[in-house]
Amino acid sequence: MAERPEWNASRFVPGSTAGHYESYFQRANHPDRPLAFWIRYTVFSPRGQPDRAMGELWAVYFDGESGRISASKQDVPISKCRFSSTGLDVRIGTSTLADGHLEGSALCPNHYLSWSLHYSGGQPPLLLLPESSYSAGFPKAKALVGMPMAIFNGSITVDADRVPIDGWVGSQNHNWGSQHTDDYAWGQVAGFDGATDVFLECSSARVRIGPLWTPRLTLMVLRLDGREFALNGYLQAMLARGSFGIEDGLCRWKLHSRTQTLGVSGEIRAPASLFVGLRYGNPPGGVKTCLNTKLADCELTVERPGHAPMRLTAAHRAAFEILTDRQDHGIAIVA
Repeated sequence: MAERPEWNASRFVPGSTAGHYESYFQRANHPDRPLAFWIRYTVFSPRGQPDRAMGELWAVYFDGESGRISASKQDVPISKCRFSSTGLDVRIGTSTLADGHLEGSALCPNHYLSWSLHYSGGQPPLLLLPESSYSAGFPKAKALVGMPMAIFNGSITVDADRVPIDGWVGSQNHNWGSQHTDDYAWGQVAGFDGATDVFLECSSARVRIGPLWTPRLTLMVLRLDGREFALNGYLQAMLARGSFGIEDGLCRWKLHSRTQTLGVSGEIRAPASLFVGLRYGNPPGGVKTCLNTKLADCELTVERPGHAPMRLTAAHRAAFEILTDRQDHGIAIVA
């Protein structure tokens, strides 16, 4: 498998009319308290309009103790941006992201967030899709984890409040494509309660092909006991189950996938009050809505032949996102 710099290299081609989005996001949770951050460096280029390409800076701070979510987004002319094709080297305005360090700020009318963070980790990249999919035409949206189990240190300033970041655990991530997936849930857990070395990456998604929808595909990759279990082949993803939605103010996502060597089932959930709504431009046109929290709970059962079932829980440390066109979710759109 390729090394981290190659997986993190930008796929953006300036001047291309094909349409493109590409994001590098970093996220982490406090080891014990319901606190989290999510910072996203993005290039967005509408199909057929490369002259309208721009850089975007996104930052969200989730405070589950006070119930406050602070979000900011800032657009930057593409002439003031750099996206390296050889590794992780991004500049959007004066904000930078490199392998091991990010520094910058995002200002909008409601909030100002700035950050100065270092991160490190020894795990190799994790691919949510089969490796061959990253050079294929399907799916149009690609996603991977450049550095799972990353440890972050430094600080974030939320408006006038400086938040020290000391040993928060999360990941560095990279995704790109010519259009967003039509409908998906995505989740990630970087360490469970009492099992801090277990990492879960998962998604349930479907896409529209003309007037028809594909079946929902549920993919999971689990790192456990020093091994990686990839339940992400397309046939396996079709046989797996993944259902998500919002009911009575609770967002829930139920998952199940099983092979001869591994069974994984569980649920990721969070009250709607812990989500923030974000508008994502879609390169072919239109806008998608991302419902985003980093304070979800996760309960997981892992079954392997010759082992007792393992039950894993993570309180307020799971990432949970839903991408949708629906407008009846009741979650405020803030950026």
